[in-house]
Amino acid sequence: MKEERIGLVSHYYSHLGVAAVVMEGELEVGDTIHIKGHTTDLIQKVESIQLEHKDIKEAKKGEDVGIKVKEHVRVQDVVYRVVDASD
Repeated sequence: MKEERIGLVSHYYSHLGVAAVVMEGELEVGDTIHIKGHTTDLIQKVESIQLEHKDIKEAKKGEDVGIKVKEHVRVQDVVYRVVDASD
């Protein structure tokens, strides 16, 4: 599986199931992400991205966005975009 690093989790809102991610690359709704950390290993399709509480289709480098996640993630977890899932 090929991946590229696109961000870092800066906060996790457990009551919302949302990870705040500081973007280092680009991400679109529909992309598959892999969030990896000491105790985190989550792969999922991106269904929702928000910027300042508004739904957006694409997150760009430098933005601080919210991504709906299916599991608990932690601050400093690295967010990767899966480029090639053929492995």
